[in-house]
Amino acid sequence: MNKNKNVVALDLPIPEITDLPEDTQKYFQICQEKLGMIPNVLTAYSQNLKQLEGFTRLYNELMLGEGELTKLEREMVAVVVSSENKCFYCLVAHGAAVRVLSGDPQLGEHMVMNYRTAKLDQRQRAMLDFASHLTRSPATTSEEHIQALRDAGLSDTAIWDLSNLIGFYNMTNRVAIASDMQPNPEYHSQSR
Repeated sequence: MNKNKNVVALDLPIPEITDLPEDTQKYFQICQEKLGMIPNVLTAYSQNLKQLEGFTRLYNELMLGEGELTKLEREMVAVVVSSENKCFYCLVAHGAAVRVLSGDPQLGEHMVMNYRTAKLDQRQRAMLDFASHLTRSPATTSEEHIQALRDAGLSDTAIWDLSNLIGFYNMTNRVAIASDMQPNPEYHSQSR
């Protein structure tokens, strides 16, 4: 039986941290030091080290890599996609990140419940409208949607990055939902 039911509902062979390779243990230690926890998504992925490596490399590039999107904007996109998909894990985790990065607990709540009610600038509104649309109706995306992003000041490179970010969170939402992944309790109290 899975002793990690607090992480996922699936009966996965999640190893103890001390049983992981040294480089993975070091990565988890960095998470513990920086975040005060090891995110449950990483714990869940640790049962397949190649998937963990792929996930963390893509996450780190999309969320922390060079680009025109700010860290806050990236987190806001993660929350809007997760709100459309009703992904509890990502709403809690990335909602907390929005609260922390913005210093505005209300903004985090707006993102989780209905980003359309938040006070946003034109750029943020355009990005989040696109994230919502591409999540709900990807086949209807047109040049009109792309032009709205350009009109809001996004370059084509930023639109590429934004599209990758939206796609990534649609994928991770589906994995989190299917496995009933649970957010770390620490997220709930951050910046409240």
